Amino acid sequence: MTFITDYEYTEEQNGHFLRHILQFITKNNISPTPLNYAICYEYISGSNSHLISAVDRLIKEKNTIDNESAIILYKKYICDITFESFDKINQELQSLINHTRDTLDETSQKASDAGVNFEEQAASIASATNTEDITRVIADIVAETKGLANVSQTLKSDLDSANLEMEQLRLELAQVREAADTDALTGLLNRGTFDRSLNSLLEQPDRSEACLSMLDLDYFKKINDNFGHQVGDSVLKFTAKILKKHAESHHLAVRYGGEELAIIMPNTTLKKASEISEKIRSSLENSNLKKRNSNESIGKVTVSIGISSLKSNDTVEDFIMRADNALYKAKETGRNRVITEA
Repeated sequence: MTFITDYEYTEEQNGHFLRHILQFITKNNISPTPLNYAICYEYISGSNSHLISAVDRLIKEKNTIDNESAIILYKKYICDITFESFDKINQELQSLINHTRDTLDETSQKASDAGVNFEEQAASIASATNTEDITRVIADIVAETKGLANVSQTLKSDLDSANLEMEQLRLELAQVREAADTDALTGLLNRGTFDRSLNSLLEQPDRSEACLSMLDLDYFKKINDNFGHQVGDSVLKFTAKILKKHAESHHLAVRYGGEELAIIMPNTTLKKASEISEKIRSSLENSNLKKRNSNESIGKVTVSIGISSLKSNDTVEDFIMRADNALYKAKETGRNRVITEA
């Protein structure tokens, strides 16, 4: 299916994306062509999880995106969007519905025929003049009843099988939905889920206390440059585990884009959000990360964190921007620290 993507981001969000896109292009030596910008826009906005995974793999293998690669990425992940998993489930579901409908139609017809036969046999009994005729009619009724019982048993078996298949399809659909909401590399939620969740939070009429923590790995490019993208990926995965460990069960840990992560914290005070963020910062700083094969230390890995607290008149852009500003203040004042909004 080919279509023109419908973007619903605000001017403020697009300005935020622009800053990150320019950083991403510079960091990865990507030529700032319109085609590459479109790819980077989809990547930074987090709205296209399959493209994000493909770009991550490509950068890890080639260290950049050349013109040939850009055309392939744009055609496959932006112009020609396929929903193979959903199509497969839809086809299986339609086949199941058709089979069940045919079985019900067949059973209904047999039951209708049996009803007509019972009426005829009842009339035959009423007009029977001897025992032999009555015995013959009763034998026919017994045979018809057994046939109807067999049909009913077949229907029950088919419906039981259909129920099992429906449950399997339901599980497959849940897995597809989960995959669509999850960042393939880190296992955190992806940017699209972040946007939907934050919008849902702010749409609640009675806004409860909530915070947003934005996290960015310090000097991450140096890790990739010095040790390779595979090590960089491992650092991201490790950091994601720390987020999952310290975030509370009702929090949403997200890969916001590149090496930038986030935690949406409903029902959380600014003090509590700061405590959780400090545990994450401290845990990462004190982790002795080494290359798996050589046991070589990759040095201290740290993270800068900015936190905003939801205000009654906040828009999504306000909420994100204040956390983002706090994050940049953390970086500008030395990195490896947690800064709450002023």
